[in-house]
Amino acid sequence: MNGTDTYLLLQQYWWVIVSLLGSILVFLMFVQGGQTLIYTLGKTTNEQKMLVNSLGRKWELTFTTLVTFGGAFFASFPLFYSTSFGGAYWVWIAILLAFVVQAVAYEYRTKPNNFFGSKTYEAFLLINGILGTILIGTAVATFFTGSEFSVDKIRLTNPGSPVISRWEGPAHGLEAALNPQNLILGLTIFFLARTLAILYFMNNIKDDQILSRSRKHLWYNAMPFVVLFLTFVIWLMLSKGFAVDPVTNQVFLEDYKYFHNLLSMPVVLILFLAGVVLVLTGLYLSLLRSNKHGRKGIWLTGPGTILAVLSLLLLAGFNHTAYYPSTYDLQSSLTITNSSSSIYTLRTMFIVSLIVPFVAAYIWYAWRAMDKKPITGAEMENDHHAY
Repeated sequence: MNGTDTYLLLQQYWWVIVSLLGSILVFLMFVQGGQTLIYTLGKTTNEQKMLVNSLGRKWELTFTTLVTFGGAFFASFPLFYSTSFGGAYWVWIAILLAFVVQAVAYEYRTKPNNFFGSKTYEAFLLINGILGTILIGTAVATFFTGSEFSVDKIRLTNPGSPVISRWEGPAHGLEAALNPQNLILGLTIFFLARTLAILYFMNNIKDDQILSRSRKHLWYNAMPFVVLFLTFVIWLMLSKGFAVDPVTNQVFLEDYKYFHNLLSMPVVLILFLAGVVLVLTGLYLSLLRSNKHGRKGIWLTGPGTILAVLSLLLLAGFNHTAYYPSTYDLQSSLTITNSSSSIYTLRTMFIVSLIVPFVAAYIWYAWRAMDKKPITGAEMENDHHAY
């Protein structure tokens, strides 16, 4: 294998890693979804405390995955990082602030002499739950709809403004939230996060009242999620995509591009279909089964979410596709080949990535240890170190 083939293989490898981290992040955002349900599912102070502590034991996993996802993207595809984070900074600042207030809320909600009161920090959790899910969903949707930026490496020679990427729209990324297609995915992530949270509560909390309310509200959130998800997927399959000529590297619009990608990559198609089946099976068990199997829907819907999101992100970057298209200038669109780090950086990172399975195993072990016993009301009444 020559150097060019090795470089391309490393670029593809890191797109898979980044996509996997992104899909895991979407699953872990059940924490954000659960934060929007604290008062819906919890009617007493102790019930609300059970819900908050069920999420509080997992929020750091979501935050850590978000940071890891961002770090991996920065190291492997730095031009995307500088283009998006440098231009669409209002969106990313809003997302960052939403996660900062979440961390503050969990740490200070029950601190002694808390003059703001627990309700203030619960409001912070609600803000994080709404903004964190919808804004990340709209940001990811721009992988398919595009953004208003230009890229010109010759600008590095300009001493007055040595910036490769420039955002050409006045809203600096906020326009993404006004695009109906982007908003559909944002709302899809929002209702998915709430659905996953309800499934998680049903499995993690041992309380008949919360379980009863969870089954009821699962219908109210799972149905909008399914409708929105189908709407987004159908639109994606029927829309034009940003294709790249493998010979000239010119970007052009291609009818049904993402549908063609799905058919051209059987492995991705299988991952997508498997993910959808797992998600629907988990919802079926939780909605229509009242026995113990009805409490285990999260163990099917969770992995299904990861597989479905992973396959969508692979569609965005593989098969000669611009994963971060520019609607201002098609030839400024970013691909995994024109936006990656050097072969030396990717090779070094590859060696480091070999420890990822061990980290994943530790997370799994820690998760199982924390959830070995379901949360109960009696535990919250006697736990003086609860969130």
